[in-house]
Amino acid sequence: MTCLRASKDIIDSSIHSAGLADNHLKTLDKYQSHPYLMENLEESIRLELKTDPEVVRTQAKWCGLKPGLRVLDVGCGPGKTSAILHEVIQPDGELLGLDFSEERIEYAKKHYDGKAGIRFQVHDFTAPLVGLGQFDLIWVRFFLEYFRLESFEIVKNLTDCLRPGGYLCLMDLDHNCLSHYKLPNKLEKALYDIMGLLEEKYDFDPYAGRKLYSYLYDLGYEEIQLDLVAHHLIYGKMGDVDAYNWVKKVEVAFMRVREVFEHYPGGYTGFHSDFMRFFKDPKRFTYTPLILCKGMKPLPA
Repeated sequence: MTCLRASKDIIDSSIHSAGLADNHLKTLDKYQSHPYLMENLEESIRLELKTDPEVVRTQAKWCGLKPGLRVLDVGCGPGKTSAILHEVIQPDGELLGLDFSEERIEYAKKHYDGKAGIRFQVHDFTAPLVGLGQFDLIWVRFFLEYFRLESFEIVKNLTDCLRPGGYLCLMDLDHNCLSHYKLPNKLEKALYDIMGLLEEKYDFDPYAGRKLYSYLYDLGYEEIQLDLVAHHLIYGKMGDVDAYNWVKKVEVAFMRVREVFEHYPGGYTGFHSDFMRFFKDPKRFTYTPLILCKGMKPLPA
């Protein structure tokens, strides 16, 4: 809890500051095989704050987590979700959290390691997963959206780590960052241009959720089930956590494609001001659907 209390000043500063994100951006080339779009100095805090434990527990129940399972958390980030899942599978459960970020894994080890049956390690998901053993359930949440071109191969590799009869659970957003009403035309055009460039330059997939079923179907999974829920559902007065999360999206992800703003009135500063004015208006309505998809790896014939 100390880290979250300490982050209150960071939230307040981000929400109420009109400054640009240059001081918070980090170069992406240190992640040699695949750059992470949202890399910034406050990313562990952002991921911690936007993780709702009750939502995670509800999704874990839908996915079938229960005591005694061996679980793989793919793209575990700073470890908060992993820690919640670890609680769900006790007693006798074991969880391994993998992430490509050394910083996030260090954070996870510092804040959530130490209990029996939970550990974290760095892994490059564009490479095969070897030496990890077999898992009863693999949890993949808010991860494939950052691997537009590689998603199917990643899911295929994960299948090799799943025991026959085990479940692969894929959860991702669809129409990500694009559903707002009533957005001024110039802002709406800029958002679609931004997403198009993020797809092209950073392998980001705003439409990852709609593809999950096809991955499991094409790989021969059985007992496939789906659900669709609202991830973002923002109307009226906006809470501090939602505000902070969207401020960081605008400041970090959108700053990666500054060329979009060459023809926007006032450039990036004008866009930032217009978007935040719209977003802070209690009349605004914003939503993002989350698609959950799970399937069982077939048992040997």
